[in-house]
Amino acid sequence: SFTKFVETGRVAKCAVGKYKGRLVCIVNVIDQNRVLIDGPTSGVPRQQYAVNHLHLTKFRVRFPHTARTRLVRDALVKFDIKKKFSETRWHERAAAKYKRFNMNDFDRFKLRLARRERNRVVSAQYKKMKKVVVSNGMLFGKPRKGTKPLPPKREKKPEDAKKKKKKVRPAKKGAAGAPAKKK
Repeated sequence: SFTKFVETGRVAKCAVGKYKGRLVCIVNVIDQNRVLIDGPTSGVPRQQYAVNHLHLTKFRVRFPHTARTRLVRDALVKFDIKKKFSETRWHERAAAKYKRFNMNDFDRFKLRLARRERNRVVSAQYKKMKKVVVSNGMLFGKPRKGTKPLPPKREKKPEDAKKKKKKVRPAKKGAAGAPAKKK
C-alpha cells in the first residue's frame, strides 16, 4: 500500500532550487500545493516550498505540529536520518551518478580499461564453463534421467532422393491464370 504521504514529520529531498539534493522535514502543510519545510541538519532554513518540488522519502520523524527548529533538529538527530538515508539504494544511486558526472577524461579512460579487463576475465571464464557443458552434453539443460550426451546429428540424405522429378499437373484450357472463355 502507499505510505509516502505529505504529512508533518515526513522527510523529503529538495528537487529544485538552491537547496537541491538536501534532506528536509515537512513541518506543516499550508495547502494542497505548498508545505512548510525545515532542514536544520542540512542547512536549509524554514520556508514554504512547493510539494511538486519535493521527493518524499519513506522516513517519518515524530515531532509536534509546527514545532520549532530546535525540536525538529533534536528529532532528526535522535532518528539519525543521515545514517539511515545513506544506507538506502536511493543514496547509493545518487552518489554513483554524482561520481560519474564529475569524471574527467582520464577517469573515463581508466574506466574503459577496467571494463575491458573485467570483460576479458568474464569471457574467459564463460568459455571455460561452456566448453565443459558442451562436452557433458548438458548445453540445453539437464536431461530427465541421469546425464545423457546429446543425440547424434542426423546424416544427410543421399543426393538421389533430392533429384526426383516433380509431378506436373496438366494446364487448364485457356490462358494461364485467366478463366476459360465461354461460347
